[in-house]
Amino acid sequence: MKTLFTIALCLTALPAFARENYALLIGANQYPSLEERWWLKGPANDVQLVATYLTTEAPVPFPADHVTVLSDGVAGAEAPTLGAIRGAFADLTAEVRPGDFVYLHFSGHGTQAPAKDASTELDGLDELFLPVDIGPWSDAVGEVQNALVDDEIGALIDGLRAKGANVWAVFDSCHSGTATRAVESAEDDVRVRQLPPEALGIDVDAVEVSRSVDPRAVEAPFDEGEGEGSFVAFFAAQTNEVTPEKNLPKGKPGRKPQGVFTWTLMEVLAEYPNATYGQVGQEVLRRYAVKNLAKSTPLFEGDLDQVVFGGEGGARVSQWQAEVTEAGLVIPAGTLHGLSEGAVLAVMGSAADADSDALGYVELTSVETFSSVGRAVEKDGKTLPAELPKGVTLRKLDEALDFTLTVALPPEGSAPADELLAALDALTEAAGPRLAFVAPEAEADLRLAVLPDSPRPDAIWVLPATGLAEDLGATPSVSTGDKDGAELAAVLADTLTTMARAQNLMKLAGAVGTSSPDVEVELLTRTPEDRTLRPLPFAPVPVLIPEDEVHVLAKNNGEGPVDVNVLYIGADWSISHWFSGRLQPGDELKKGLFKISADVLGQERMLVVVTPARPQSPVEDLSYLAQDALDTTRQVGATAFDDALAEAGFGETTRGAVALTDDSGDEGAPGPAILQLELRTVAGNQAVRD
Repeated sequence: MKTLFTIALCLTALPAFARENYALLIGANQYPSLEERWWLKGPANDVQLVATYLTTEAPVPFPADHVTVLSDGVAGAEAPTLGAIRGAFADLTAEVRPGDFVYLHFSGHGTQAPAKDASTELDGLDELFLPVDIGPWSDAVGEVQNALVDDEIGALIDGLRAKGANVWAVFDSCHSGTATRAVESAEDDVRVRQLPPEALGIDVDAVEVSRSVDPRAVEAPFDEGEGEGSFVAFFAAQTNEVTPEKNLPKGKPGRKPQGVFTWTLMEVLAEYPNATYGQVGQEVLRRYAVKNLAKSTPLFEGDLDQVVFGGEGGARVSQWQAEVTEAGLVIPAGTLHGLSEGAVLAVMGSAADADSDALGYVELTSVETFSSVGRAVEKDGKTLPAELPKGVTLRKLDEALDFTLTVALPPEGSAPADELLAALDALTEAAGPRLAFVAPEAEADLRLAVLPDSPRPDAIWVLPATGLAEDLGATPSVSTGDKDGAELAAVLADTLTTMARAQNLMKLAGAVGTSSPDVEVELLTRTPEDRTLRPLPFAPVPVLIPEDEVHVLAKNNGEGPVDVNVLYIGADWSISHWFSGRLQPGDELKKGLFKISADVLGQERMLVVVTPARPQSPVEDLSYLAQDALDTTRQVGATAFDDALAEAGFGETTRGAVALTDDSGDEGAPGPAILQLELRTVAGNQAVRD
C-alpha cells in the first residue's frame, strides 16, 4: 500500500569517490564519583550489540577499524571520559570527507541542569550526557564537572557535518521525569538511565523551571545545529520522561542488561534494514506499545524520509541464505531478527520461489542473537531431501502471533495483595485462557503491584514489564477496599482483558502488509485557531490538544475495491471505531473523524485498516472491535484476515501462527494492511513541566 508518509525516499547523492562509513559508540556504566546504586550495567552491552550489528548485519559496510568503542566494561576499549569523547570526535572529524556516513550512539546516564543561557532552551534547562569521570555541580561556574552539555554535543556534530558527513545520532539516555521501582526482583534487572539532579548536588528547585509555551511544541534533548551534511537524531525519551534498561531478550537464558531503546532499535533494524528513519521510528513505537517495554515516547528528528544509513530502500528481511553443516542448516539471523527456538522455517531452493515451492522445512533448535541452527522436520507432507541445491534459503512463514498476556502477581504481605491472591481462582476463571498469571519474580508482559505511597494505597496497580511506576494518573488500578473477592476478580479481569485487546490489535498490525493494496492514505489535523488542514506526521510523534480535529484522506489507486476502517486506541485503552466504507478504483475519501477530548490524555494510537474487498460482499465493518462491545464471540469467518481479527479480539485459540491472507493460490494478490499513527495528547494550558 502506498502512503504519503512512507513512499518518499530522499537519498543523498554519492560523491565521486567511494563513501566511507564510520561509527562512534559511547557506553558509560560505572561512575566513580557517584554512589554505586547509580551505576548502570547495560551501556557496555549496548555498544557491543551495536558494534556487532554494524560490522556484520548493516545494509551498508562498516569496517571494524572504522568503528570506535568508548566504554568501561568492554575489553580493549577506552573508558568514556570527557577527554576521550572529545578526542574521538576530533579524530573522526579529521578523517571524514564529503558524503561519508557517521553513526553515533550514546548509552548512559543523562540529567538536566539550569541552562547558562536560559533563552536558548524551551524549558530553561540544559540536557546533559554524563561521561564516567563526571564530578559534582559547581555553583561558581554553573555546570557539572566534565559533563557533556547539549550545546557541546551539537557543536561536535556540527564539526562532522561541516566536513560534508551525514550523521545519525542515537541517544539511549534520559534527562528528566520520575519513576519509582515499584516491583523489586532478586536480579535487580531494571535500572533507569536518568540521574536525579540532587545526586550531583544540583538544587532541585533550580530545575523545576516552568514556562508556559505551546503545548504542541516538542523540544529535542540535543540541538543538532547546522552543517553541510544531513542529520537525523533518535532519542529514547522526551525531555520530561525516563528510559530503562533491563535484562533482554525476554525469555532467553543468559540474557543481559540492555537499554530497552537500543535493543528495540536493533531489533527493528535487523528486520527492516532498508526502511526509512520514519518507518523505523514507527515500528519502535509499536513494539513499545505491544510489549509494554516503557511508558516513554521516543523522539525522532531530522529528515525521516531518508533510508537508514543512507542506503537504498527495500522490503522487510524474512529469509536468509543457509549454510549446510553437520549441526544443521545455519543462518545469520537470530533473536534480534524475531526468531525463536521451535520456530519452523521453509527451505527454499531459490530466494524468488513461492512459498508453495518449498523443498521442505526446518525447526530452529538453537537461536542466538545473530545466528540460528535448524533441523529438518516433516510438515504438510513434505520431507526435506538429503541432497540440497547450493544457495538454499530459510524463509519465515506466517507471523506467529501470541495473543496471550502474561501478568505477574504482586508479592504477598500487603492487605491488597493478599486479598487478590485469595481471589486468584476467581480471577483466573474470569480472565479466561488469554491471561496467564505468574509468580512476582517471573518474566511478564505486565506486573501487578501495591504502591503504599500512592494516592490509592489500597489499589492493585497495573504496571509495564519493567515494574516502573511513572505517571500514576495514566496507570490503570483497581481498588480493593470496596470489593469482595468476586468483585475484585471481575473488575481486574475486565481491566486486563481490555488492555490485552488493544495490544492484540497492535500485534496484528505489525504482522500484515507484505503485499498491500495500492491505496494512498493521509491523516490531517486542524485547530480551532487555524482551520487550515495540515498533514499529521507519522514520525516524530505528533502532539495534539483538546479541540484539535483529525481528518483522513484516502485514494484507491488500485484495480480492485478496498474497504477502509479507522480505529482509535485511547490512552485509557478504549477502542473507538470512527469509520467504515468501500473505495472503488479511483475513489477518494475525505472525511473528518473526530476532535480530541479533554477527558483522557496521554499516549494514543490510530489504526487505518485497509482490506481488499470481495465482489458483491458487504462492506467490512470492524465496529465490533470497539472496546465497549463486550461480545467478542462474533462469528466472522469470511476471510483469513477476519479470523485473525477475531482472535485478536479474544477468540478461542490462545496462540499460534495466524494466516493473514486467504489460501486462494493467488500469491500476487494484495493482502490487508494496517497503518498506525502514534499520538500524544496533552492539556491545552499545560506547561512544559508540571
